[in-house]
Amino acid sequence: MAGFADLISSARQGDGSFACNLPDDWRQGRTAYGGLIAAIAYHAAFGIEAHLPALRSAQIAFVGPAGAALHARATLLRRGKSSVFVEARISSEGELAAVGTFLFMADRPSPVDLAPPDAPTAPPPETAEPAMRGKGPAYRSQLEFRHAAGLQYRGKTEFLRWVRLREREGVDPVAELLLIGDALPPAIMPKFEVPPIVSSANWTVYLHRSSIAAQDGWWLLQDKAESAIAGISTQSMTVWNRAGHAVLSGSQAISFFTAGG
Repeated sequence: MAGFADLISSARQGDGSFACNLPDDWRQGRTAYGGLIAAIAYHAAFGIEAHLPALRSAQIAFVGPAGAALHARATLLRRGKSSVFVEARISSEGELAAVGTFLFMADRPSPVDLAPPDAPTAPPPETAEPAMRGKGPAYRSQLEFRHAAGLQYRGKTEFLRWVRLREREGVDPVAELLLIGDALPPAIMPKFEVPPIVSSANWTVYLHRSSIAAQDGWWLLQDKAESAIAGISTQSMTVWNRAGHAVLSGSQAISFFTAGG
């Protein structure tokens, strides 16, 4: 199994860009896992120049399939007094696969301090039952899942799971969050008798803290479906640390269709 740090360390870098080969265990159907694409785009953006402030938000558009050979290139869009905008483009076999826009911003004094909601009650991952073993796309072999919700969640368009990256050594904490943040199935899935074919269209994330403490690597993830109309589902997503503090929130648009539909 090739971890993210191994993937990046083996990449061919130069001229403000880098290229890497996608191992099979990072795939999601005919493309790459969306969390991996986001982490690669972030790696390219963060490496564009030294001493960037912390990442505060990112917008990832999954434009097309990402094949075995990936090429990432970052472009500085604007540097202000406290913020930096960077765009990262990922191509595969000469075709655009994804575009990411990243906002890096330093902390500033503020008269307002409104924290996002704390985590829902959940058993600690040490005592929680394993989840999603041997199920789903290949990329899930890179992650470890534990149940975090009781029977009251069964049948609802909502998932709550503990998630941990199996190979964490040498991985940037922000990249780690992106790698696990898109790990759960689309929250609309319980509505289908037969699992549909799904594809992420985009993913917007917000980081609530400029300093991320990875602790032992377990993060509590929640997906909530907000709508499903005309083949497009929207959902909200939140990641909490072991202390119950939200470190990342976001939203996602997912296209879905049934076989033959």
